[in-house]
Amino acid sequence: MADQLSPDEKLQLITRNLQEVLGEEKLKQVLQEREVKVYWGTATTGKPHIAYFVPMSKIADFLKAGCEVTILFADLHAFLDNMKAPWELLELRVKYYEQVIKAMLESIGVPLDKLKFVKGTDFQLSREYTLDVYRLSSMVTEHDAKKAGAEVVKQVDHPLLSGLLYPGLQALDEEYLKCDAQFGGVDQRKIFTLAEKYLPSLGYAKRSHLMNPMVPGLTGAKMSSSEEESKIDLLDSAGDVKKKLKRAFCEPGNIENNGVLSFVQYVVFPLRGEFSIKRDPKWGGDKTYTVFEELEKDFAAESVHPGDLKASVEASLNQLLDPIRKKFESPELRKLSNTAYPSKTKAAGKGAKAGPGGGGGDDDDLSPSRVDIRVGRIISVEKHPDADSLFLEKIDVGEAEPRTVVSGLVAFVSQEELQDRLVLVLCNLKPQKMRGIESQAMLLCASIEGEPRRVEPLDPPEGSSPGDRVFVEGYETGKPDERLNPKKKVWEKVQADLKISDECVAQWKDNQLMTKLGQITCKTLKGGNIS
Repeated sequence: MADQLSPDEKLQLITRNLQEVLGEEKLKQVLQEREVKVYWGTATTGKPHIAYFVPMSKIADFLKAGCEVTILFADLHAFLDNMKAPWELLELRVKYYEQVIKAMLESIGVPLDKLKFVKGTDFQLSREYTLDVYRLSSMVTEHDAKKAGAEVVKQVDHPLLSGLLYPGLQALDEEYLKCDAQFGGVDQRKIFTLAEKYLPSLGYAKRSHLMNPMVPGLTGAKMSSSEEESKIDLLDSAGDVKKKLKRAFCEPGNIENNGVLSFVQYVVFPLRGEFSIKRDPKWGGDKTYTVFEELEKDFAAESVHPGDLKASVEASLNQLLDPIRKKFESPELRKLSNTAYPSKTKAAGKGAKAGPGGGGGDDDDLSPSRVDIRVGRIISVEKHPDADSLFLEKIDVGEAEPRTVVSGLVAFVSQEELQDRLVLVLCNLKPQKMRGIESQAMLLCASIEGEPRRVEPLDPPEGSSPGDRVFVEGYETGKPDERLNPKKKVWEKVQADLKISDECVAQWKDNQLMTKLGQITCKTLKGGNIS
């Protein structure tokens, strides 16, 4: 195909859907003489997620335009970025990234034989490269290095020197990979401009830079590997995809920061050329869009319902993920996934530092022991004075005074059934006013979405008493935080892995929720969520 394209047609393919291009004139000059050499680098830190399909679809464009494409697995960068990847796991994570990135490319029909794969430490530890790092360090100010990495390198109160080296190394990679252009997200712009400023000072050519927009995550913010609620993992099951999409931010008529709509724009349309909305005939029937702007216009006008958009994206997404899931069913790749990304919670249980409330204080410590769940007894239930759908429950959780909980549980369980009932209560969330009355805890229930939605209270084992602690099997010794910081979203991250088993037993990552007397259960909601 590339042989039949003119230089202008190749440039259009290379630059379509990009947010910004620096050095476009230089690209035009190269295309008059030969094919463009492009490199894309990815630091091997957290597990790749569905947002990685955005650069993958652009790599497909580059190949259609005849570009020579190099993919860099930036293992050294992963270590330098505030040690996001421990040194002992670098090699394993490179192997994981290579397998999963290749599986993604295969799932969208990209021929791997036209790509070159390079590992950072294969050339970044050489004598020549190291000398250039020292030369560059003698030119770049601390201010410029910190500014360049501000949107890419993890920002902390006391930054390490390694994080200041990161942008300079990324700039040098352009020379050592002999590219004409570097491709990345628009969050890399300051690193790209640093490269343009300093590489000529070393006697190296200034490269062009191709920048993708940053795709919103499911919560409306940037999709991130460290924010569980913001992203769908490439190995998530079809059930998990459905669950996460149901929770995704997709307000009717709102086209800003809409991760579901952005996925269609930057992944589905470039790869498929069209997108179909499947819906009941009484709501207009199926409709196929061949131009994204028409879909965006209909969504803004509320002609397309968020539920129909999510269901259609779910189908498209599962088509992309199915080949990746199948590949990772092999015992070798499952073992690779588990060893490259060992459970943080189990590691945290071995000597992790406690936070101010006695639990693990690290943002990444998702130990369920940080969450204070107790058995409670409902003392009284009365209607909320200002909200017909809400009720106030006074619940004894083993403290001097009962706590007031505001909930809508009475819509699913009668007031009489709740009276004097044992329930599970989350006790260390920040109190929150609900229609003028402060809710001092949260009632935990099992639920299954659908029409109608079904909800049941969780049942402690027989003989339980108010105040009995609920823990996850294998995490009995950790202490809960005094109060969970809402900005850290600890509860949201833990809650994402809570579920009801097929035996109606409450679980977190396949480990049972228990008290000292036995397991937590519900009556009928097999496979339900816990919230």
